[in-house]
Amino acid sequence: MKVIYHPAYNITFFGIERLHPFDAKKYGRAWALLKAEFGRDLKKYHVPVKAPISEKDLLLAHTPAYLQSLLSSRVLARALEIPLLALLPASLPRWRVLRPMRWAVQGSIAAARSALESGLAVNLSGGYHHAKPDQGEGFCLFSDAALLVRHLRTEGRLSSTDKIAYVDLDAHQGNGVCHQFRDDPHVRILDMYNHDIYPREDFAARDRIDCNIPLEFNCPGAKYLRLLQDRLPAFLDNISAPRPPHLAIYNAGTDPFAGDRLGGLCLSAADILERDLFVIDQCRIRNIPVVILLSGGYSAESFRLVAATVASLIRKYECAAP
Repeated sequence: MKVIYHPAYNITFFGIERLHPFDAKKYGRAWALLKAEFGRDLKKYHVPVKAPISEKDLLLAHTPAYLQSLLSSRVLARALEIPLLALLPASLPRWRVLRPMRWAVQGSIAAARSALESGLAVNLSGGYHHAKPDQGEGFCLFSDAALLVRHLRTEGRLSSTDKIAYVDLDAHQGNGVCHQFRDDPHVRILDMYNHDIYPREDFAARDRIDCNIPLEFNCPGAKYLRLLQDRLPAFLDNISAPRPPHLAIYNAGTDPFAGDRLGGLCLSAADILERDLFVIDQCRIRNIPVVILLSGGYSAESFRLVAATVASLIRKYECAAP
């Protein structure tokens, strides 16, 4: 079990970041809770990130025109859902927001490498599942899921035909990931989401989902877990013939939590933990290495939910190996 984290993940922008309900400092807060629990032993599980992903490497998932458009304050304001940014020089959000996200993307790539080596790894950031090849939206600018897959393929750690299971349990449908892998049959997608919220009109993305589990508004935790326990094992078994996927990517958004401002679902903290442990257990009993990405979470409890899951996984899978 490995935990990937760098202090540069945290977004601070003179308080402007508070205009979005996302807690842009939850990564450091979750790390602090883990340090308080494990102390110096946390170093045994920690994998540092050495540098942010380069502009050149971002081209593995994004068009040159899109990356060039990020020089515009208006483009950034729209993608980050903070209108005030349109009034500022683009250099400020590029340094204060884009650069932390580039660090986080590199962390997702490092976590994927670690997952292949140790069986299980979590990046304490990432999960930017709304970022399309030519457009950012939903506070997501770079598709770390697509970038980690293409990096691993470029490095020879995965072949172009190795199967990958992508499991998205963020409350919002991962439309950007669906567009990224629209023509890639080797990436199989399970997405369980509130169909009444953003991005509800991206029908092309929904058509790409292999195992589509739309939920009604205010879905209670008991029903949510029953659906997951019924559908996830069947999904993994179906794509494991004749051999299991070489990697699973788990987008573990905490916004299904009942106190979340945007998710519209009703899971308790205990439900979130049970959900996460179930997903990891189902992958590991099938010998599928798993990389966990944090994705969304818009409650004051998000960082505590993340830390609880990571701490439980460290205790359970301390010596996990594929």
